[in-house]
Amino acid sequence: MVDFVSMSKPVVLVTGSGRRLGRQILLAFHRHGGFDLVLNYHSSSEEAKNTADAIKSEGGRVLTVRADVSKREDVVRMMQLTEKEFGRLDIIVNNAAIFTRYKWDEIDDDAWNKIIDTNLKSVLLCSQQGAQLILKTSGKGKIINIASLGGLQAWKEHIHYSASKAGVMSLTRSFARTLAPNITVNAVAPGTIIIEGEENPEIQHIDEKKIPLKRYGEPVDITEVVLFLSTGASYITGVTIPVDGGRSIDTRLS
Repeated sequence: MVDFVSMSKPVVLVTGSGRRLGRQILLAFHRHGGFDLVLNYHSSSEEAKNTADAIKSEGGRVLTVRADVSKREDVVRMMQLTEKEFGRLDIIVNNAAIFTRYKWDEIDDDAWNKIIDTNLKSVLLCSQQGAQLILKTSGKGKIINIASLGGLQAWKEHIHYSASKAGVMSLTRSFARTLAPNITVNAVAPGTIIIEGEENPEIQHIDEKKIPLKRYGEPVDITEVVLFLSTGASYITGVTIPVDGGRSIDTRLS
């Protein structure tokens, strides 16, 4: 009998990977080589198509799935499509997120629910459904959650965002304990990462001089850590790694 799983490439699913940091993570896996890819997007259809086309033009294999990862039925369908296309799942990168600014007394139910659903509930759903597929088809795997420096610090105009990302770090620890020893679960907490050509001019960043390493981060600063956790780090689970130029160890709040 042919062992389909052992003859297949490892499969990586990155949520919210049509644009910005998710796109950079997906492309890093492609450039690293040896992976089949699942590109998930919700509203950024044009960016997702361009990303998938770029990967295919370089010989990569990628499945593009439109899914709202805050909805259980969409996540279930995405996992089913992944299994149908590749027969397995090995790595999940929970990246999908939104970032909004509100004063503490302006956060209404819609703003709270939207950010909690997108940033936190999606991690729960994709970890639940994805872990089942990993265990079923590959036996072992990795989950990497993209948290944020905002989950480590108190950001007064992003209270709802900080709460969602602190929740991501808590889910990381809980899932790490639950899914051990077969699946490691870790998180990466980016600081200010500048993605050329995709920056929102309305977002005001901390002065570079206030960052201990005196510079903003670049996508490669994040993708290097994600690849490290994905391709090695077999004795690391349940941790959050800040990638923030040292801001999380600074006593000054940002």
